[in-house]
Amino acid sequence: MVILSAPPPCSLFTSAAAAAAGAARASSPACSSWRAASIFSVKVSSSVEFCPSAKSVRGMAEIFGGDKTKGSATAAAEALAASGSSSSCSVSELSLSLNFVDFRTEEDLLSGIRKAAESGRLPLNVTQGMEELYQNYRNAVYQSGDPKAREIVLSNMALAFDRIFMDVKDPFEFSSYHKAIREPFDYYMFGQNYIRPLIDFRRVFYFFYLNSYVGNISLFNEIGDKLLQGDNIVLMSNHQTEADPAVIALLLESTNPNLAENVIYVAGDRVITDPLCKPFSMGRNLLCVYSKKHMNDDPELVEMKRRANTKSLKEMALLLRGGSTIIWIAPSGGRDRPDPVSGEWYPAPFDVSSVDNMRRLVEHAGIPGHIYPLAILCHDIMPPPPKVEKEIGEKRMISFHGVGLSVAPEIGFHAASLEDPEKTKTAYTQALYDSVNEQYNVLKSAIHGKQGLNASTPTVSLSQPWQ
Repeated sequence: MVILSAPPPCSLFTSAAAAAAGAARASSPACSSWRAASIFSVKVSSSVEFCPSAKSVRGMAEIFGGDKTKGSATAAAEALAASGSSSSCSVSELSLSLNFVDFRTEEDLLSGIRKAAESGRLPLNVTQGMEELYQNYRNAVYQSGDPKAREIVLSNMALAFDRIFMDVKDPFEFSSYHKAIREPFDYYMFGQNYIRPLIDFRRVFYFFYLNSYVGNISLFNEIGDKLLQGDNIVLMSNHQTEADPAVIALLLESTNPNLAENVIYVAGDRVITDPLCKPFSMGRNLLCVYSKKHMNDDPELVEMKRRANTKSLKEMALLLRGGSTIIWIAPSGGRDRPDPVSGEWYPAPFDVSSVDNMRRLVEHAGIPGHIYPLAILCHDIMPPPPKVEKEIGEKRMISFHGVGLSVAPEIGFHAASLEDPEKTKTAYTQALYDSVNEQYNVLKSAIHGKQGLNASTPTVSLSQPWQ
């Protein structure tokens, strides 16, 4: 048995839990308030380009509204309108975009995708998925009670439809290591502003609790400091939804904006091939791999997938050798699912080989590296299908709900602690998983159990840094 709270000198792992409990740093965010960033840039330098006409600039400004603190895509169009962009666009460029951003009503948007399908410009399955996405997103944002819900839905879905349609016309190809596209169209802020209205940041006065939480914010500050020193960070995490990267970034943007923007996510092929998901993936730093769960879906593609994964591992090794790299990985190989009998959600077990491969890459980088267990709870806003599906194009259910994120002190590995290397690997993987599970249960008590900040424990201190 491995006791993480007070390891003896010959213990298998080292954990900074005790030290962190006695000397936790006060939260001193690098940026005390979120600065809304423009989704668009006036710089014209990319083949994937958004070219606004004067009419569309005015129309988007009206649709988006003007308060950058209200929590949607509101600041984006204002920044575009203020830029006074007058870049000339070719007919071919216009044909790829601006098909939806001028629409002012729900009827116009839905009619637009149907007409695109009738003319053969959109596949029928994509059209049906877009329409379903609109309905579910609209209902979820309306659940928030935001008085500007209608405007938020129209603005965000118009941009989403525009980006989806643009990619169907001219598909974007992801490299094994993909850097977030920030200009001329800021796909990162596009994703942030799309998911933001789905997260419950409100105060519920009659219960005296807030609905979303961050655990151990001082450790996120510690991670930021280590990155500034040139160290590498790996976040071993559970995985719940396609929106995980946006949720992580939104919960950290008020205190650790640089950390939120620089995370590199190990991503499966689903999020870079599904037409409804690709535009959101384009705004994230990704190391693209094929999950073990889908490796054998098509026997003829197994060898190609293995070669692609090998290439991604080489890219990861190069990044780690450069230092100051933070990588998020879900060693379970996929999203968490509820128990088929009880319906209860819990983090999926970690794969020993995935954890060990990541650990060895960190150790062999020649740069100090640190592995932290991370827990995320956000399945309510965009739950995955009950079972793993082979086909691309899943049904997307969406809700407005509270979410949570927590990190625990790093857990070190000592290969010489046990005589059996395989048992050592298994025990280390279990230690990471147990920490994630413990944090997850605290978040679950705070959000689903409605205990709020009272759910905090000696090892998981909850806060709401955006307040």
